[in-house]
Amino acid sequence: MKTTFIKSTSIIAAVVTVLFFLPSKMQAQEEATTEEPAKEEVKKDKTPIRPAWNAGMLIETQTDLVWDKGTLEFVMQHRFGLLNANNGFDLAGIYGASNIRMAANYGLFKNFNIGFGTQKNNMIQDLNWKYKIFSQTKSNSMPVAITYFGNVQVDARDKSFFGANYMFSDRMAYFNQLIISRKFSRNVSLQVTANYSHYNQINATTYPTLKHDNFGFGFAGRIKIRNSTYFIFEYDQALTTPGAYKWLPEDNNPALASEEVGLRNVSLGIEIATSSHAFHFFVTTYNGISYQQNMVYNTNYFADGAVLLGFNITRNWNF
Repeated sequence: MKTTFIKSTSIIAAVVTVLFFLPSKMQAQEEATTEEPAKEEVKKDKTPIRPAWNAGMLIETQTDLVWDKGTLEFVMQHRFGLLNANNGFDLAGIYGASNIRMAANYGLFKNFNIGFGTQKNNMIQDLNWKYKIFSQTKSNSMPVAITYFGNVQVDARDKSFFGANYMFSDRMAYFNQLIISRKFSRNVSLQVTANYSHYNQINATTYPTLKHDNFGFGFAGRIKIRNSTYFIFEYDQALTTPGAYKWLPEDNNPALASEEVGLRNVSLGIEIATSSHAFHFFVTTYNGISYQQNMVYNTNYFADGAVLLGFNITRNWNF
């Protein structure tokens, strides 16, 4: 299974790489004009294309969108309970245990955002930043956008959660992500990510083989359905967690739980967007709203029906 998975992901990565660097007519992505620009003008045009995304994040991952200087983005993210919780009628998880995160991101200067968020589960507070390294250009002289995202989070629960030899640094965890994105047309945008997570303290009692440092990758995209409505999807794959290559639970033996952590994510949903709003409604494997927490501690198997409903709402203002 592991060998087959590695071969499959290698093929997928190769296909995505080829797609990303295929030439395309980027002028089709801009607002319609009454007159087509001359081919010579398009060839010389190295200005960035219009943004490929309508929000700073998609479902569970960041996009390459970096807000202009002076732009404020407010974010609300909500995750309902598991659909297969089997604890009585809970209206598709809506009555179940939920998780909420609220955040604000601000364009501090050109190509750089900074933000702060707070999450209900584990009382996680995060400081994040994002920098656009390269922008995709209209002339295709730069065929992709390359963006770096990072954060540091603090677990604000009582210090008793961290054991007898508590230090403040035990609360800290870090996440770094490189985002490579391409807008193929007005209707299709795709991106791939390389992810790295570090926890100063890990739950070695429950998960004895879990590491402090973990790596993974992901890909995501959106496809226009009509007007301002899009189909959106994500796939996230850890590479170094104990459960990285597991597709289904092996059996009901609780002893296996220590190896079934850091599982992959599959998310599917719909986006409705305007110039200043984006609304995402989706089904997802992740119940955390923390990048490192989801990557390292996810225990939900998508193929086993351990999924939940969620939504994101964003609103941005220009000052």
